[in-house]
Amino acid sequence: MKAQHSYTVTVEWLGNRGTGTSGYRDYGREHLIGAERKQAIEGSADHTFHGDRDRWNPEEMLLAALSQCHMLSYLHVAVLHGVVVTGYTDEATASLALDRTGGGRFTSATLHPRVELADPTQAELARSLHGEASEKCFIANSVNFPVLHEPVLG
Repeated sequence: MKAQHSYTVTVEWLGNRGTGTSGYRDYGREHLIGAERKQAIEGSADHTFHGDRDRWNPEEMLLAALSQCHMLSYLHVAVLHGVVVTGYTDEATASLALDRTGGGRFTSATLHPRVELADPTQAELARSLHGEASEKCFIANSVNFPVLHEPVLG
């Protein structure tokens, strides 16, 4: 049998301004996201959807999860192939399309990992490892839109 892992988070809505959800503009989108033994993350809706632009929104958090997962998978794959990574940053982007009903979906995400190597002669090998990392990334394998990679090696 395959190993199973379970995760639990809590989401607490903080946006009742006294009248609950009596109208679309009558409530706040502020909330806290928590998990046992972790600091809370302050969340809201995207500013476009009447949220607080100073808090994380679900769209940013999904993109961050994709970027984190790819990075962690990439670092693991680098070790397996003897590639010593000395630095890694990513400025990930994503596109969201809205439909006529007010719903929508992500249409794509693009990761732009900038990888620094101890041995620059391994640049091509290091670049090729992004494909293997993507295959191992739990989050990328769980979404229904393409997750692209445009790596830069430094």
